Amino acid sequence: MAAPRVPQKWRPTLAMVIFAVLLTVLALPAAIVVWFRALDNTTSAMGPIEIGALGVALVITVGIAVVFSRTITGPIDALIQRTREIGRGGRAAIVAPDQQGTREIATLSQSFLDLAERLVDRTEYVSSFAAHVSHELKSPVTSIRGSAELLRDAEMTRDERQRFLDHIIADSDRLTALLDSLRELARADLDAQPGSSTVAAAVAGHDVALSGDTQAPIALGQEAARAVFGQLLRNAREHHATTVSISAERRESVLRVRVIDNGEGVSPGNRDRIFEPFFTTRRESGGTGMGLQIVRSMLTAHGGTIALLPSEAGAAFEIRIPLA
Repeated sequence: MAAPRVPQKWRPTLAMVIFAVLLTVLALPAAIVVWFRALDNTTSAMGPIEIGALGVALVITVGIAVVFSRTITGPIDALIQRTREIGRGGRAAIVAPDQQGTREIATLSQSFLDLAERLVDRTEYVSSFAAHVSHELKSPVTSIRGSAELLRDAEMTRDERQRFLDHIIADSDRLTALLDSLRELARADLDAQPGSSTVAAAVAGHDVALSGDTQAPIALGQEAARAVFGQLLRNAREHHATTVSISAERRESVLRVRVIDNGEGVSPGNRDRIFEPFFTTRRESGGTGMGLQIVRSMLTAHGGTIALLPSEAGAAFEIRIPLA
């Protein structure tokens, strides 16, 4: 869908409006002097004091124009130029404009730079994610095609045919799991509807040890909260955890939640990769490597974060989510 376009017609620039206002202000005392001179029948010439007053008014007007130019029109023009450079140059062009102007314009510039940074991050994430998706989908599709061609062209025993059919079914199941995970990830990225829930409600029905402020309302809808904590509990079970403890603590406007299990934990070599899309140590058993990515995307959509904490045994995660 094409972006909305601003109607194209002539519009005065901000500089033109400012200078027109200032010239009008300057013209007022001159008009007043001329008016009084017209009423005064004794003389029509302006005296030195009147000429000096008009000169002072002219100097003040020019001074005000320079101030407006340096604090308003100049910084706005610099911000417009910066937007064009970012559009052409990407991340390398995300630097503060040379002119900052007033506090409001400086705040606007910073907000724009923050937005540009997020958009560039998003673009790079989508590009990288598309490459990962292409690679992950290509492997089972290639396997299915190879097995189907062998079934069509080769003569084989019943057991061999059954083995290839099993491979096709297993790869089809993997494709289904990947597509389901991609759908959940898309919903996590797009669903930032406001809502409220609690940690205790999100894990109700699970065998979990709770402590701290687990009844504190968090800015995460009930469905999203169940998805986040449910995924962490599934990860714990899949890594042979027998106990899971969840503790919560208020920190100003944020609830810090720690989820700790006694499972196999995360090896040092994998600690920096567990949030990468499609990274999994359970590929042979059907793992898609999308669970933690879905959790992080859902939390990010609601202003939260998740991090892996150091632990001597098992896995420990810390979630920070705004309070409702």
